[in-house]
Amino acid sequence: MSFTLKHVRNSALSLLGAASVAACTIGPDYRGAPNIAPEAAQAKSFKRATGTVTTNAPGLAQWWQPLNDPELSKLIEAALANSPDLHAAEARLRESRAGLRQQQLNELPKTSGTAAYLHAHLPSSAVGIGSLGLYDLGFDATWEVDLFGGTRRAIQAASAEASAVEADLADAQVQLSAEVAQAYVDLRDRQQRIALVRNSAEIEEQILTLTEQRRAQGVASELDVERIRTQVENTRGTLIPLDAQITESLDELAVLTGREPGALDAELTASGPLPALPETVATGDPAALLKHRPDIRAAEWRLVSANAQIGENEAAWFPKLTLIGDLGFTAANPSHLVRSDNFTWIGAPMLQWNGLDFGRTRAKVDQSKAGFEEAEARYESTVLGALKDANVALSRYGHQRDNVVSLRNVEASASHAATLTQQRYRAGTSSALDWLDAERTRFSAQQNRIAGDAELIKDYVALQKSLGLGWQRD
Repeated sequence: MSFTLKHVRNSALSLLGAASVAACTIGPDYRGAPNIAPEAAQAKSFKRATGTVTTNAPGLAQWWQPLNDPELSKLIEAALANSPDLHAAEARLRESRAGLRQQQLNELPKTSGTAAYLHAHLPSSAVGIGSLGLYDLGFDATWEVDLFGGTRRAIQAASAEASAVEADLADAQVQLSAEVAQAYVDLRDRQQRIALVRNSAEIEEQILTLTEQRRAQGVASELDVERIRTQVENTRGTLIPLDAQITESLDELAVLTGREPGALDAELTASGPLPALPETVATGDPAALLKHRPDIRAAEWRLVSANAQIGENEAAWFPKLTLIGDLGFTAANPSHLVRSDNFTWIGAPMLQWNGLDFGRTRAKVDQSKAGFEEAEARYESTVLGALKDANVALSRYGHQRDNVVSLRNVEASASHAATLTQQRYRAGTSSALDWLDAERTRFSAQQNRIAGDAELIKDYVALQKSLGLGWQRD
């Protein structure tokens, strides 16, 4: 048996020697992403940045905390934990990592164990044996030596794709946190406006009552009464669509947080204020955006994967070396199976070369090169789109802050004018229609201010989304 083991050992050494030859890796090495926006990469701040933002590096996660709204924070955290869309993205990540492990295991031999019994009856007149029974117990392995790096390139491609899917998950978290915040702001905006409408309707009803009393005294006309009554009904009519919009916001938030529609009615039906914005916003610089925004990272990882696939396909041009080995015992009697003289082994190197494939490999290589060019173009589009998103969001946020200041000044002036007109009406120097007009102006100014505040907060959310914030490294 020592002689046999010696041969097995020599075969193993020969196998290792063949493996040491596998040092060549076909295909282009990844040289880094193309420099799409050289000016932005060197800039210290965004072109559209205003005085309300700073170049301090923002936190990658929980951008909503400076809004100081516990209900909003609770909703976003619930969405990140329970959203079925995120669960699907997490499943895709597990799937891609399993695919990577599968590719990595392709570098190892494929092994199997066998146990068999063979019984045959042969004509004794022909071979002189008659009945024959054989028992076989064996272990076999095959190993394709990665001579030209095709397997290694496949592992690189799978690894890059897994990293891209991980970045996709981070991007899904960014999108989800922004969607929850937008829906929450819409809810609070509508609740604020419906409270304003009810308050305005009460004032108009007071004006109607006073005008009806004056009509009974012969001081006011029937036309005055009808005009005010029409305004009251118009104001009440705006409550119906607002109620429907509030229900829509509640259901949207429930679904975003992984719950069924109506599940948040009891919790969020009561009117609440809009979140309070911080005085300044940290945005970092364009270089940080290009480094941290998840969709840019995903696009670059897919560029890496496409580059590796070129080498994976080019390796098919070269020969493949497969080492085949089998160890086992064969005997006619099972009690004599495991004996040294019944030990068998086979070692067989096999060289394969598909040199005449009529251009199939060339077509695959050309396909992978075109895929790389597509991935490069998608990366360029993603980078330029990200820079545009950030600058547009910064511009809107800055201009909306100025607009809100103007809207608040208009509201203050309209409220003061309505108060003065009410005093003049009670003093008998202004008509009910003058007072009603002043109240309508105040109502319109208050509506515009509430809408402006809500739009400013949504612009803030859009800014955080454009910076790629809302995810956290695991």
